[in-house]
Amino acid sequence: MSWRDNLIKIEPYVAGEQPKKTNFIKLNANENPYPPSPKVADAVKNFNAEILKKYPDANAVPLTSAIAKREGLKPENVFASNGTDDVLSLSFRAFFNSDKPIVFPDITYSFNTVWCDILRIPYETVPVDDNFNINPADYKRENGGVVIVNPNAPTSIGRGLDFIREVMDANQNSVVIIDEAYVDFGGTTAVPLLAEYDNLLITRTFSKSRSLAGMRLGWAMGSAELISALYATKDSMNSYPVDSIAQAAGIASIEDEEYFKTTVAKVISSRERLTQELRKMGFNLPDSQTNFVFAEHPKYSAKDIFEFLKSRGIYVRWFNKPRIDNRLRITVGTDDEIDALITALREFIK
Repeated sequence: MSWRDNLIKIEPYVAGEQPKKTNFIKLNANENPYPPSPKVADAVKNFNAEILKKYPDANAVPLTSAIAKREGLKPENVFASNGTDDVLSLSFRAFFNSDKPIVFPDITYSFNTVWCDILRIPYETVPVDDNFNINPADYKRENGGVVIVNPNAPTSIGRGLDFIREVMDANQNSVVIIDEAYVDFGGTTAVPLLAEYDNLLITRTFSKSRSLAGMRLGWAMGSAELISALYATKDSMNSYPVDSIAQAAGIASIEDEEYFKTTVAKVISSRERLTQELRKMGFNLPDSQTNFVFAEHPKYSAKDIFEFLKSRGIYVRWFNKPRIDNRLRITVGTDDEIDALITALREFIK
């Protein structure tokens, strides 16, 4: 018997490649190509460093209050933490404590299985159909919880309120988490359903539509009972609240609605142009409701395209996984970045 036998044995989450160089086009991490709101820059620049000698507000009340105001909720219905991954990991610990397996799609955010393995939560994955759609009927089964990313990643496909309602109606005895990381890019939010379902939790991030991936901010919305359980779990497992600078940046972002809408509109416009150009070159891809597209070419290997683009200094995401190993997830960049991508793809296809 060795101490090595007691080391954790899991398959870790693998993020998109993060090159050390600077002269490249990075379209592999679903980051926003535009900077955060100028009001965020002002909030950070003018932040009173004297405040840092004291601990931040333990429950990030100034930030959760700003979020609640925007979403038409009460502050007790909002939980904020250090990134949506932190929100989700705490949610798994807070809500999934039965012997029954939680369920989620087989093609979705791959961190779900990592949390289950670390926390020893039983789980089952449900296959999406051949067009990558999630069938709500598949979630009408005994379970210990449901987790659905909507719009889904990496497929880019979103579903409407009727879909969420069908899932909720079939799962009144377990917590249902709807991860809305990409909802601002054309998806349908489940926020209107919070008034109807006390067991619904919605998670969001500042990393995508609000250009704050480097700040690590995320939040959840749900009934006061669910939010209270999240805070109790956080205080027991990870007592570090959102830091004071991050709270100031988050509030500034939330309050600049005009900049938020303008940036999102630019990403959507660029996404539609990219979609059209890819289809002209023979790529197959669903209509995206995210800030990325999920494309395959019937004549060419996704891995070969991935390697070729990389040789041209353009990084996209290729998943060496069953069912999706011939698809590329391409983040929507600036128009100049998209032009460079299209030029490189045309060169490859020639």
